[in-house]
Amino acid sequence: MATTNDLKNGLVLSLDGVLWTVVKFQHVKPGKGGAFVRTTLKNVLSGKVVDKTFNAGTKVDTATVDKRSMQYLYSDSDGFIFMDLDTYDQITVSTETVGDAQNYLLPEAEVIVGIHEGTPLYVELPASVELEVTHTEPGLQGDRSSGGTKPATVETGASVQVPLFIANGEKIKVDTRDGKYLSRA
Repeated sequence: MATTNDLKNGLVLSLDGVLWTVVKFQHVKPGKGGAFVRTTLKNVLSGKVVDKTFNAGTKVDTATVDKRSMQYLYSDSDGFIFMDLDTYDQITVSTETVGDAQNYLLPEAEVIVGIHEGTPLYVELPASVELEVTHTEPGLQGDRSSGGTKPATVETGASVQVPLFIANGEKIKVDTRDGKYLSRA
């Protein structure tokens, strides 16, 4: 248990049996009336974001989420298999839990897996990854300075918009948060 005075970004709360991560919080002391805390919470499982206001000093349940460094090994029909880099234990994370992260997940990639009471909650990728372009149409001569983009398929099967000068077989850096091209690798 903690009070609203202990809130900080990244803290995981258990409200009505649902896990929420504190994205943003603000202590407010109006001219009259009691102080309160305005928060923005993100559902750990679904990703839904809500605003919630607590009275100052209110007790809230905190949940312990163990963030472990893990290495992605392979995927099968049950989900994605990760290995704990400290204990070498292997766990299976469902496809729903991995979500869009699978578009940027290469074998042997190191990620952070959040686990609560033995259940994997989410997979946190590095900010950017290097992927090889497996297919893209050639850029047209004379289009190089226009700043246009074209679709490219990378080795994980994801589609990324890249500049016209990128060719098949090149390695590119992709932002894992929004799937945008960053630079050549």
